[in-house]
Amino acid sequence: MASYLLLIVAALAAGLINSVAGGGMFLTFPALVFTGVPSIVANASSTMALIPGVLASAWAYRDDFRKSDDFPFLPLLIVSVAGGIVGALLLLFTPQKTFDTVIPWLLLVATLLIAFGPRISPLLKRAFHIGPVTVVVIQFFIAIYGGYFGGAIGILMLATWTVFGLKDIHVMNANRTLMGAAANSVAAVLFIIARKIWWPQTLVMLVASVIGGYVGVIAAKKVSPKYVRAFVIVVSSGITIAFFLRRY
Repeated sequence: MASYLLLIVAALAAGLINSVAGGGMFLTFPALVFTGVPSIVANASSTMALIPGVLASAWAYRDDFRKSDDFPFLPLLIVSVAGGIVGALLLLFTPQKTFDTVIPWLLLVATLLIAFGPRISPLLKRAFHIGPVTVVVIQFFIAIYGGYFGGAIGILMLATWTVFGLKDIHVMNANRTLMGAAANSVAAVLFIIARKIWWPQTLVMLVASVIGGYVGVIAAKKVSPKYVRAFVIVVSSGITIAFFLRRY
């Protein structure tokens, strides 16, 4: 019961955090690992558990889609699906021992992206400008990362779209949730086919993440994302250190 309570709390908070600032994976993935789920299965199960919450957030943001005429919505959605497939296949063909070695470094990269991504984006915007083709290509590689691991994928998308020229945070958040859901959904289908989902834990977290995801959109318009991001940075830093100590 204690394990399932931990998973419920982690998924509820993750759904809320994903809709506001991103980074919910830092709660669901380690919660699964620390309750005895193998890391690759935990990654796959975490992805599956968070999809409904992300979709709930996308639905709550539905009025903010396609509000930028020069935003290549459909090409971005297509490459998000394609990249999610590639990333999921890469994960499925990664040996368990190799993934256990790599995971602390993936967590470190994701933590650094969450911590410094919002600060780097304005600097990149002043130094560079990217067009629709470039933003679609970058999105493909972001989606591969999302299908493989997914930590801070939202931060990567927001940073890229800021350099592209988007300014409305609600429009960016709406599209971030949808593109992330697209990449993760196709990845989850492959994880299901490969039987890498532990369903009892996943279903419990799935319900909690939906509640957190929908409530999070309401909170996103009232609570500054910087406070949520600060909380995620503290949590992700602690989780990253714990995984380094656990592995090395």
